[in-house]
Amino acid sequence: MNIDMNTIFQIAGIGIVVAFLVTVLEQMGKKDYANWVTLIGFIYILFMVASIVEDLFQKIKAVFLFQS
Repeated sequence: MNIDMNTIFQIAGIGIVVAFLVTVLEQMGKKDYANWVTLIGFIYILFMVASIVEDLFQKIKAVFLFQS
């Protein structure tokens, strides 16, 4: 599994940017756009985490089934 601090910082950075954009859009009265930004940010991070979990399951499978 090749997860390092860069991935964690990427997820945190995306969260900070999304939170900032949502705050700005809500202050401007564009609540619909703020909801879309939140949804898109969530889906993007969900795909990042899904790939990490998939790597984890591959490693577990390799360990318990003695495959490489």
